[in-house]
Amino acid sequence: MEVLTEVWARVTTRQPVPDVGVVLATALVALGLVVPQPAWRWTRHLVTIAHEGAHGAVAVLSGRRLGGIRLHRDTSGLTLSRGRPRGPGMVLTAAAGYVGPALIGLAAALALAGGWAVAVLWALVVLLALLLLQVRNLFGLVSVVATGAVVLGVSWWGTSTVQLAFAHVVVWFLLLAAPRPVLELASQRRRRATPGSDADQLAALTHVPGAVWTVFFLLVTLGSLVLGGGALLGRGLG
Repeated sequence: MEVLTEVWARVTTRQPVPDVGVVLATALVALGLVVPQPAWRWTRHLVTIAHEGAHGAVAVLSGRRLGGIRLHRDTSGLTLSRGRPRGPGMVLTAAAGYVGPALIGLAAALALAGGWAVAVLWALVVLLALLLLQVRNLFGLVSVVATGAVVLGVSWWGTSTVQLAFAHVVVWFLLLAAPRPVLELASQRRRRATPGSDADQLAALTHVPGAVWTVFFLLVTLGSLVLGGGALLGRGLG
């Protein structure tokens, strides 16, 4: 009970907003996790966790029954849900994956701009714990547990400075990383057919071309980056 009281006290306490230099420095760190290919081979797993988690969350919220989530070594993933094979619930579930990391990043950026860095970290811990309950393969379990352990460790044992910097790196990473898988999807679709992709599944469900869905994903991810980055930098400048 004392632990829960301590967590609640931390979550409900606002932290000072860092100056713009710190915000920009954390953005550069996050950029270094996204742009270089050697780093991206590892960090893309984090985007996959958010991608599949978004599929799962929207499936449940839209009334579908979640059948499990698998995360693979090649950074791909699979979310299984049961329900009507067509209709709004299925469309929303299929559309959630590529935009999920960006929208999570945007929501977290707005919270950070308000001084809720620790609340953001604990929210991520809760989301990862809920995701863990649905993971159905060993690699996925290890990935989510390892990610959750790092976030939990910083949330509980990190100093306020470390927590603040870490939260900004995480949020910048989500915002900056989200467009890259969409660009990779667009490149793959130009080279060959991708019938299993979210865009092509949505095309089959809605009769809207997969290219249009890919553009939609890109607009949402880039828009989230602009809005989220603006919130972080605007608040830091203030």
